[in-house]
Amino acid sequence: MENNYWFIIFALVALLNLVVSIYLAKRSDLEAFQKVAQIILVWLIPVFAAIGLWLFHRSQDVPLSSSKPFGGGSSDSSNISRGGD
Repeated sequence: MENNYWFIIFALVALLNLVVSIYLAKRSDLEAFQKVAQIILVWLIPVFAAIGLWLFHRSQDVPLSSSKPFGGGSSDSSNISRGGD
């Protein structure tokens, strides 16, 4: 029964390493040597390197902000200037 738990833990660590390795391999901002070195680190120091490198690269990505602030602001759809003399 204990061997089943170890097998599950080993499978989860291997899956995490595989996902992070694919994530690193697909990055376009790294050179080939950097990709290979970081993937080797992920497999040599399984959990810590995988999570650390993934968090580091995620923090370097530019966030996608497709939403604009809600409200009128300075532009108005009626094109009538307010105020004046």
